[in-house]
Amino acid sequence: MENSLSEERLDFLRQSLGKVITNSPSNFMNWLAPVLLKAEHGILICQYTIRKEMTNPYQILHGGVTAGIIDDLIGATVFTMGLNQRYTTVNNYIDYFAPAKEGDEVVAETSIVKRGKTILNLQCEVFLPAKKRLIAKGYSNMLNIG
Repeated sequence: MENSLSEERLDFLRQSLGKVITNSPSNFMNWLAPVLLKAEHGILICQYTIRKEMTNPYQILHGGVTAGIIDDLIGATVFTMGLNQRYTTVNNYIDYFAPAKEGDEVVAETSIVKRGKTILNLQCEVFLPAKKRLIAKGYSNMLNIG
């Protein structure tokens, strides 16, 4: 059952491959407007264009938006797993390494670190591919809430 649901969900996501995602059930993801680059079981890769409204007073990517990208994409990654249960974020741990500015293209890539019975641990790396620079890396624990 899990594998068929995973494939069904991946098929839904893959309709957006190479395009800006506009039909996500996550309104926040629609606002972030990522381009889906890859969708596999437990792995998502998206590209984001940093817009003015995503920046802080220093005109660099706001840390809260970076955290939002990480949290939102990790949640979407859980969706790819085809689980019948619902999961919610328990915590986020994020390290910030370098800035990105308006107009930059950043890429975020998720993966599963550990899958337990009630907790999933996933990670997301956000980087500037043009400079081959990691700008942030985050981990989240997701709790099975039924």
